[in-house]
Amino acid sequence: MASVIRLFSEGFRIFFFAAGLFGAVLGLVWVGWLALDVRSVVDGMAAPYQWHAHEMVFGYGLAAVGGFFLTAVPSWTGTDAASLWFVILVFGLWALGRAAVWAAPVLPSGLVMTLDLLFVPVLASKILSQLSKRPKPQNMVFLSMLCALWVANLLVHLEWAGITGESATQGLRAGLLCLAGLIALLGGRVTPAFTRNAMKRAGVAEADWPVTPSVLNKATMVLAVGLPWVAIMAPPFWVGSWACLLGTVQLLRMLKWRGLWTVDQPILWSLHLGMAFLALGLILFGLASGGIGSESGAIHVLGLGAIGVMTVAVMSRAALGHTGRPLVAGRSFAFVYGLIALATVLRWLAQSHQSALIGSGLIWSLAMLVFALAVWPIVSQPRLNTP
Repeated sequence: MASVIRLFSEGFRIFFFAAGLFGAVLGLVWVGWLALDVRSVVDGMAAPYQWHAHEMVFGYGLAAVGGFFLTAVPSWTGTDAASLWFVILVFGLWALGRAAVWAAPVLPSGLVMTLDLLFVPVLASKILSQLSKRPKPQNMVFLSMLCALWVANLLVHLEWAGITGESATQGLRAGLLCLAGLIALLGGRVTPAFTRNAMKRAGVAEADWPVTPSVLNKATMVLAVGLPWVAIMAPPFWVGSWACLLGTVQLLRMLKWRGLWTVDQPILWSLHLGMAFLALGLILFGLASGGIGSESGAIHVLGLGAIGVMTVAVMSRAALGHTGRPLVAGRSFAFVYGLIALATVLRWLAQSHQSALIGSGLIWSLAMLVFALAVWPIVSQPRLNTP
């Protein structure tokens, strides 16, 4: 019982573990559908590829986002962390949404939509109450991103419920790009900052620390916050152009982040790798919108590479740091980072080759399972009283 209470005592504990476990199961379900060549779930419901994309973005992705914000926002604002009962409530709403979507063939579509749309408003209301204590613009923009995620999810459900003709693809694309925008903002903060801190501790001269021109950070904020809204409202070519511009800015930001210095520190190189996948994925997505390359390949460089690597990198670091453990990624976490990168490359090369698609899905599932097993003893045990 003590372990169960502890699991809900802080948002990152339950959400990070659930994200890993859910990601593993989700990958296996998708591999099963690929192997059986399933074309549809039931008449009138989503095609498997839409269902898979929805649960990756609004299931796995939102679990990682929820755990992060419940942990990070109190430290940004100096406010109290969410109570045990609020964590139970908000996690219950996330789980209820997943149960509703998975049981969609036997539930009214309106009920599925309602249940799946409850989580984000409740999470956002908590974040708003905390951010309003210290309303800094660079933090308040995250409320816009959460609103965009909710609208994107709504667009998916509206088509699934038969209310709109074609809005699911638009919603799925907007949801994915919203997560990419969040990574551009948050990863752009923590990656050079954590690298700088490590270099300082190692005695590296200040002239060699990571730097980012202010103009590029400002451009990133505008482009990242606007990206999901452009995806919701604009034609695909304009969405791709916006994404390509953000990817180019991200690539320029990374030039002086000293990524090569981190090669022997998985806790750091995983962040640089995720941000590199972000830049590459956004540029590939933009090119695909102009008829150059595969949009599906670009989407998976973003989904598996950028979002996959960055979420496990941030979740593992946050879990270690917020439980008083040394910020050192052990072999299990390093293995996870490498597996997700491998799954990304394989999926990008796969195109429509069935065996490669299945292989990529299996590697992803293995990575998520290893992550869940590695993070469990961290999130289920008490905080260490380290100096």
